[in-house]
Amino acid sequence: MTELLQTLRAGAAWAAAERIRGCSIGFVPTMGALHDGHASLIRAAAARDEVVAVSIFVNPLQFGDPSDLARYPRTLEADVALAEAAGATVVIAPEVAELYPTWPDTPATTVTTGPLGTIFEGAARPGHFDGVATVVTKLLSALRPDRAYFGEKDFQQLAVIGQVVQDLWLGIEIVGCPTRREPDGLAMSSRNVRLDAAARTQATCLSAALTAASSAYAADPTLTGAALEQVMAEVIAGGGSAVVPEYAVVVDATSLERTPGVLEPTKTRCIVTTIVGGVRLLDNAALLHPPAR
Repeated sequence: MTELLQTLRAGAAWAAAERIRGCSIGFVPTMGALHDGHASLIRAAAARDEVVAVSIFVNPLQFGDPSDLARYPRTLEADVALAEAAGATVVIAPEVAELYPTWPDTPATTVTTGPLGTIFEGAARPGHFDGVATVVTKLLSALRPDRAYFGEKDFQQLAVIGQVVQDLWLGIEIVGCPTRREPDGLAMSSRNVRLDAAARTQATCLSAALTAASSAYAADPTLTGAALEQVMAEVIAGGGSAVVPEYAVVVDATSLERTPGVLEPTKTRCIVTTIVGGVRLLDNAALLHPPAR
């Protein structure tokens, strides 16, 4: 049975005991409101590591809009049940006061992510990735897992965390796991529950844009990154009245630098972000990928 630990200090003690036992530790950090996308990360960790910790912490430091923080769903009981079914050993659900004793004052020590954290989502949400990097660094430092598992849906976040772990010599393997999708292609996200029926239907324009770019390139490999950005933008623009386009970019999969010219298909990522029915949604895919269905 999965154990619920309600402080990070208790989680650190649990992890220390597991290391003494010689167990490999997998870690899945989340903000709760778990769905099958999170479950797939837990299952991946359980398949590779002997014990698995899942954290549930709605991190206030990564929210620029207090109302967005207040609206974020909190479903701890259901989250623990899902985590247990997926193979979690423990769920760690600390309080804000433990991780940020001075909150709502900004902590004196934070992690700054540099240029990678200021483009795309970082430009739209200033300070977001510094908040993500700070809390993940705290969690990784306390638990010291062998591996931490993150979904590729938040591709820029995955890149930022990889940079942080490398630059700060944390010595933890970061494992990126494929995006889980609904039958109609929509990437699974805790924010999807905020979509009304019309917006939920129109939200499929994100995955449709990625599929259109992939199909266009497969048909004509001479197409440039800029041309594929236009393909994605046109699909999103036709997504419906609830859709407000944010950006549709073609980037190098490692550096996340835009690649408007000739492409190396195996090293290219397409990233799209829109606001649909007032809800900010993100999606991405490798340039050469099967239809998102």
